[in-house]
Amino acid sequence: MLPVKQAEALILSLVNPLSPAQDTEVLDLLSASRRILTAAVTSALDFPHWDNSAMDGYAVRFADVQSCKAEQPATLEIVEEIPAGYQPQQTIQPGQAARILTGAMMPAGADTVVMQERTQRQGDRVTILEAPEFQAFVRQRAAFYQAGTPLLKPGIELNAPEIAVLAAAQCAQVSVYRRPRVAILSTGSELVAPDQPLQPGQIVDSNQYALAALVQQLGAEPLLLGGIPDEPEALKSAIAQAITTADVVLSSGGVSVGDYDYVDEILATLGAEIHIRAVAIKPGKPLTVATFAAPQARSVLYFGLPGNPVSALVTFWRFVQPTLRKLSGLAQGWEPTFIKACTQQDLRSDGKREGYLWGHLQLVDGDYEFRLAGGSHSSGNLINLAQTNGLAMLPVGQTAIAAGTEIFVMQVD
Repeated sequence: MLPVKQAEALILSLVNPLSPAQDTEVLDLLSASRRILTAAVTSALDFPHWDNSAMDGYAVRFADVQSCKAEQPATLEIVEEIPAGYQPQQTIQPGQAARILTGAMMPAGADTVVMQERTQRQGDRVTILEAPEFQAFVRQRAAFYQAGTPLLKPGIELNAPEIAVLAAAQCAQVSVYRRPRVAILSTGSELVAPDQPLQPGQIVDSNQYALAALVQQLGAEPLLLGGIPDEPEALKSAIAQAITTADVVLSSGGVSVGDYDYVDEILATLGAEIHIRAVAIKPGKPLTVATFAAPQARSVLYFGLPGNPVSALVTFWRFVQPTLRKLSGLAQGWEPTFIKACTQQDLRSDGKREGYLWGHLQLVDGDYEFRLAGGSHSSGNLINLAQTNGLAMLPVGQTAIAAGTEIFVMQVD
C-alpha cells in the first residue's frame, strides 16, 4: 500500500493538463463562469478610464482652498454641474468650482474634490469650510490598471469578480479550456437505478449520481455509462468504450479481492499501465489508478474507486478532485485544502492507515471547529455523510485524538 501523500504525488505526476493550443473554445461571458482561462487578457482601456470623483462634492483647484478653515473659509463660483456619464464643458479657473457627483469625470483645471459635507452652498456660490488634502477623493486615470499590461493571467478560474473585470474591459468573448470529459460507470450485478423497483438483495446505484455531481461541481462533463453487471466481457466493453471518449474514467466497485472483482485484470488485457492498486487510507484502501496510451499526447487516466459509497466519495475528494483541477488547465491550487480546527469530540482510528472521519467544519469566533457526524462511521453508511464539509485527518500510528485538540481537516465542497 502506498502512503497517501506518495499516492497523491504519483497521481498528479500522471496528469497532463489540457492544451491551450488544442483544447480551447471561445465563449461569451455569460457562458464562461467557472471555466479556466487559456491565455493572458489585456485591455486597451485604462482603469479608471479618466480622472473621476470618488465622492459627491465639488471639484476645485487645491491652490484655491489649501489654506481655508471654518473661521477663514474660501468662497468659489460654481460654473458647472457634472453628473456621472457627462463630459465636462468648462475648465476650472482660479476662484471657480464645479458641482460633481460620485463617478463623474473630473473637469480640466480641477485637481481635488471637497466632499459636500464640508461645504455650504448658496445659489451659484459654494463656501469651503475646511481645507482638503491635495487630490482628495480623486481617482486618477490608470491608477487601477494601465492599458496594454496583463489584466488576467492564464490558468485562473473565471468567477464573478473575473467576469466583472472582463466585462468592464469590454471583452465580450473569452478563450477558455474545454470541459474535461469524465466517464463514470458502476460495477455490480446488484445495482439498480433509482427509478427501478428494488428487489431483495439489490441496492441503488448512488455512486453514479454522487460522482456525477462532484464532476459537475468541478466544471467537468460527466459521461454516464450506468451500471455494469459482474460479467467480464460486459465490463471490458464498457471500459473500452469509456477510454475512447473520455479524459478520465471513474469506475466504482470491483477493485477489491472478491470473486467478482475483475477490474484490474480487465485493465491489463486492455493495455493499461497500472500504477496504484492500494493506498494506506481509511476509508478507501482498494484504489486502482492506471493510464491508457491515447493517440493524442495526453493519456487517459483511470480510477477504480471502491464500491462502498463513503469510500468512493472520500477517495474522489482526496485523489480525483486534484486530478481534475490540474487536468482542467488550472495553473495552481490543485491539492486539497487542509486547515487547523479544534475537534469537539474524541476521534478514533486503528492507526494502521491515514484515517478520514467526516463531519461539519464551522468558523466560531474566528476559529474553526470540527464536529463529527453522528451515527456509525462505516464506509457503507451513506446517510450521515449528508451535509459533510470537512474530513478530519488522523495520521498513521495515531489511534485517538481527544476532544479539544487541534487537528487538520480537509475541506470538501
